Amino acid sequence: MNYKILIVFISFLLIPILTANAQDINIIPKPQDFSFGKSTIVIDDSTIIIHTTESTASAKLLQNHFKEKYNLELLSTEFQSNKKKAINFKIDKNLPSEGYELTIADDGITICALDDRGWFYAVQSLIQYCTSNAYFSKYEKTIKIKEVVIKDAPRFKWRAFMLDEARHFKGMEQVKMLLDEMAFLKMNVFHWHLVDDQGWRIEIKKYPKLTEIGSKRKSTQIGPLEWDSPIQSAEPHKGFYTQVEIKEIIKYASERHITIVPEIEMPGHSSAAIASYSWLGTSKEEIEVPIKFGVGADVYDVTSPRVIKFLQDVLDEVMALFPSKVIHIGGDEVKYNHWKNAASVREFMSQKNLKTPADLQVYFTNNMSAYIQGKNKRMMGWNEIMGHNLHFYQDKEDTKTTQKLAKETIVHFWKGDTELLTTAASSGYKVVNSLHSYTYLDYTYKVLPLSKAYDFDPIPETLDPKYHDKIIGLGAQMWGEWIPTNGEMHFKVFPRIAAYAEIGWTNKEHKDFSAFKTALKHIQKRWTAKGIYFAADEYVEKK
Repeated sequence: MNYKILIVFISFLLIPILTANAQDINIIPKPQDFSFGKSTIVIDDSTIIIHTTESTASAKLLQNHFKEKYNLELLSTEFQSNKKKAINFKIDKNLPSEGYELTIADDGITICALDDRGWFYAVQSLIQYCTSNAYFSKYEKTIKIKEVVIKDAPRFKWRAFMLDEARHFKGMEQVKMLLDEMAFLKMNVFHWHLVDDQGWRIEIKKYPKLTEIGSKRKSTQIGPLEWDSPIQSAEPHKGFYTQVEIKEIIKYASERHITIVPEIEMPGHSSAAIASYSWLGTSKEEIEVPIKFGVGADVYDVTSPRVIKFLQDVLDEVMALFPSKVIHIGGDEVKYNHWKNAASVREFMSQKNLKTPADLQVYFTNNMSAYIQGKNKRMMGWNEIMGHNLHFYQDKEDTKTTQKLAKETIVHFWKGDTELLTTAASSGYKVVNSLHSYTYLDYTYKVLPLSKAYDFDPIPETLDPKYHDKIIGLGAQMWGEWIPTNGEMHFKVFPRIAAYAEIGWTNKEHKDFSAFKTALKHIQKRWTAKGIYFAADEYVEKK
């Protein structure tokens, strides 16, 4: 039998198989609504892509994919055509931003959206759908794909992944790889933790020592004991991003509809900055960039006008760089003993009638919020900025506060009883839920298996439904202490990032862990092809 005839014969035998598993869409995140038809359509070199001016970028993305993946040369044009086999990008003003409708029928493929974000996400779904639900013949250069209608929009508007580079600098190539995978999974916020005790990773032109000194440390804590390890690498670690490099990464993210939210820690986790300029610290003593992980040796002296000016100058350069309307100021794990031991701080607190260190922190945070808001931005911080007592090393009396956090602040919940979250939401604050026990990627798979990550719901059961809209989404945090190599980072991020993507996008009632694991097999093939070293199945559910 002629091999071409054999291929055609086999492909027609496969059509019923393609239609059989109609219950599985095999797309991550799972679409909100989908229904399969009975027929299949064929995409080949005669198929054209018809797009609007607004959808040009997404049409080009799809055209490139068909070329790179299937070696199909599809014509892309803004001009309408009577050709039956066409992929049509259309505007639908009734759809929400980020939402889309994708229809594959016998008259072609139609992709409807309000804006390019919706078209972009529809293209990601179409790419995944072709991978898992289509048959490609490289001899005939055809894709046979079964009919489907997908109607989709995200559950939450904040679907974030955080990378901490203060502890281990990863560089532009790895950041771009993460942005690619986020976009493929429809995540839209890259939370970039750029400064901490162990490193300062962003160029600030007014204060060059921040990178000349603060971006380098002499050695790094290593070893299987992690936090308790006495072992040092005895090798220097360094790295930072110039403002030119940051602009390139911002542009790269924007093209993928990802907003980069920078985090500039204050008033704690500031040792790298204080090592660069000793007058920033409460003690005014010279220190080195720490070589051990954990909370640093000093904090900013927030009672000093010179320190406040420094922080405002840093924020000015950061806000000029990043288009994001949200600026994260950290605010976590501030050891109050540094302030309590300083006579000048105690005197300032007395003058301002601030009774506790928590009062001082909220007072400082509100001043930063007002400054950021004056630049038409909005402040975000970890939930200690509300005066929450979360740590064993804090005196309970020190964390009591009568100060009220500025209402414009976005509270980033990460630790404590969920009652703290529900109180914040019911008090009118917007909240991003990143409860550490469910979202911290530095945790082992034994502590946080894939199934537990997938089960996370950003909206607590105890929250009154009338406040559900205050929970704007979730974040998944890749803290960097124990990922010195790219492979170690990949192992912890992948596949759990896919679970967080589905949590952020898919309505709770549509989620299904078994279906998710099936779809994940197709995503893992992509990761393998891209050289991403994900954790294999025998690790992700390890007990």
